[in-house]
Amino acid sequence: MSKRVDEILSWYESDNPGVLKNLRWMMDTGALAGTGKFVILPVDQGFEHGPARSFAKNAAGYDPYYHFELAIESGCNAYAAPLGFLEAGARKYAGRIPLILKLNNSDSLYSSPDPKPAVTGSVRDALRLGCAAIGFTIYPGSNQRDAMYMELRAIAEEAKAAGLAVVVWSYPRGSALSKKGETGIDVAAYAAQIAAQLGAHIIKVKPASEHLEQDAAKKVYESEKIPVATLAERTRHVVQAAFGGRRIVIFSGGEAKGTAEVLAEIQGLADGGAFGSIMGRNAFQRPKADALKLLKSVQDIYRAAK
Repeated sequence: MSKRVDEILSWYESDNPGVLKNLRWMMDTGALAGTGKFVILPVDQGFEHGPARSFAKNAAGYDPYYHFELAIESGCNAYAAPLGFLEAGARKYAGRIPLILKLNNSDSLYSSPDPKPAVTGSVRDALRLGCAAIGFTIYPGSNQRDAMYMELRAIAEEAKAAGLAVVVWSYPRGSALSKKGETGIDVAAYAAQIAAQLGAHIIKVKPASEHLEQDAAKKVYESEKIPVATLAERTRHVVQAAFGGRRIVIFSGGEAKGTAEVLAEIQGLADGGAFGSIMGRNAFQRPKADALKLLKSVQDIYRAAK
């Protein structure tokens, strides 16, 4: 029994034993078991970006089994994907790794300045597939955000009643924000707060930049001298925004980049108190041996972090 895992679970005071069991399952799985840290493999890019853009760099990735095996062999805490990919391997890999069913998704065949994903799975699907959690994306900044918030409220209520944990991808995007503003520190911290207020157990956000998007927020950051110069400082502030660090906040791996760049970013996140990373393209677009090596290095960084 890990005191750190017990401490984290104590923060979720309204949740039933089923939810707590599934959160513990994720925290007691893989190379980081017992540390309270996470490295999760997400593979929703085939739906979101298209098959060639996602898998042509490493053709093994067209096969759903490849991603189950990569997540298991690398010692990830969980594997997240849309309905089809999980259905394709759910029986073969049942119980081998906690699964997160991504319940809403978008495609890139049509884009809108104010996006809203379609609901593409259900809580019943997640239970049928033996999942530990459901995942759901919201786009704070979109003029359709209210509809997404209401969808999430209803789905989260059903998931929690069924004993499933709730993972929220909180990605600011929409006509209210500039491109730089999508990852601005004030907006990233706000996105974490919104996800926490909507009842997320685990919050996924992008690493924040030093940019300040909102004039009203900029005045506060300057007057209160909130430190945001380094990635570690910005990460610490984003985690703070999620109920003073009493919610699990993990960070996306973003677009594919070189190994040194990936590990430098991970070090900054870990130094800032991130609970972990959810890394897709930077893992599965590499040959398997290289992906395993990278994920081990990421896990080593988080394990060493205080």
